[in-house]
Amino acid sequence: MSTDGSSIRAGHPRTDPTHSVRGLAPEDWAAVARIYGEGMATGHATFETAVPAWEEWDARHVKDPRLVAVSRISSPEIHGFAALSAVSARAVYAGVAEVSVYVTAAARGQGVGTRLLDALVERAEAAGFWTLQAGIFPENEASLALHARAGFRTVGRRERIGRLHGVWRDVLLLERRSTTVGTESEEAAG
Repeated sequence: MSTDGSSIRAGHPRTDPTHSVRGLAPEDWAAVARIYGEGMATGHATFETAVPAWEEWDARHVKDPRLVAVSRISSPEIHGFAALSAVSARAVYAGVAEVSVYVTAAARGQGVGTRLLDALVERAEAAGFWTLQAGIFPENEASLALHARAGFRTVGRRERIGRLHGVWRDVLLLERRSTTVGTESEEAAG
């Protein structure tokens, strides 16, 4: 599940000069956990209902890439994060991961989600991932727009796939297939 929560405007720049992106470190967890909690509170970001401990979150996410967006204006404050989760332990799916992108409420609509997702896609491909997927609640229009701009397409709707606070929810399944990793031309060159 993923969310940006930003209000996406047509023509929004793909870069955000007010934030830099760097790797997520364990000492960033307090800020990341706060942002994750904000996303949960919207009711449209995830089926999770409680922020896990660092050890649990760390175990569920791919080690690299994991990214944070750091403000260049306010002291080095983290305004968002992006990470990947493996979709399967089977070797055939080693290059497939699920995307999570979260932005703090104070920074939504400023291009932070775009900056994070673009960097995550680039670094995921560098790490050998050929397909990225996202499960997004249909009500989360900002996240759907963010992912569409990053080249994700909707491949289906999973109806009543899970319950959140006792209510059945649908999830749209989006995916982005790399044009450089896992391609026939890559295999021919290798």
